[in-house]
Amino acid sequence: MLRRFVPVLALACALAAARAAAQPPLPVGSKRFTESYVLAEILAKTAARHAEVRHLPGMGNTAILFEALRQGSIDLYPEYLGTIELEILRREQASGSLEEVNRALAPMGLQASIPFGFENTYALAVRPATAATLDSRSIAALAAHPGLRFGLSHEFLGRADGWPGLKARYRLPQRATGLDHGLAYEALQARRIDVLDVYATDAKIARYDLVVLDDSLRYFPRYDALVLHRIDVGQRFPKAWAALRALEGRIDAPGMIALNAEVE
Repeated sequence: MLRRFVPVLALACALAAARAAAQPPLPVGSKRFTESYVLAEILAKTAARHAEVRHLPGMGNTAILFEALRQGSIDLYPEYLGTIELEILRREQASGSLEEVNRALAPMGLQASIPFGFENTYALAVRPATAATLDSRSIAALAAHPGLRFGLSHEFLGRADGWPGLKARYRLPQRATGLDHGLAYEALQARRIDVLDVYATDAKIARYDLVVLDDSLRYFPRYDALVLHRIDVGQRFPKAWAALRALEGRIDAPGMIALNAEVE
């Protein structure tokens, strides 16, 4: 009796293998900065235990990644809650509510989930010598020093939650020069600029002993790190998705800083 079922079982296994081979890979995107590369690589390696995965590194800025996701060129990428609310959904004010964000994303076939467990907010930073000339270690203190040279990342210069709004909120008189985020730190150390925008989990903040200025007027929203994805990923890749969901809450801010430092 068993011999009768062997050919049937072999055929079933062959068909299952053929279906798996025919399934397109799970494409994971990342932006063009260290932390995005790292998080996307963690996502890709985790999912790769259960599906074929393709990581497309350094695709560009938020607008490029979001459009790729919307059109289906990628299925998911690491993103931040405040960026979704202010830059993607174009809200005037961030609620910090994942539930509200997902209600707005649902008509686009998208969803945000799997918060990693840390927040990576925008901030401004200066050298210790510059900080010593300020009345306080607050962004507001920069307004009294119009000669300070700002070197800001190109994306930050144009973001809805970036430089234009920050300049208006704090009444900053300075103009800003656009720089690649990775090069801005070296420009600051070389004294070609005096102020740069940073991510709170940048490893170079501690390496260069920079002073992060307090956002005393609470301009920046919460930037909880999570995954922005197509809503049907879990249906198409159920085992890989279950593995990805297990990443929720697994990375804290010190851990992320350490990972960024190791890569850099």
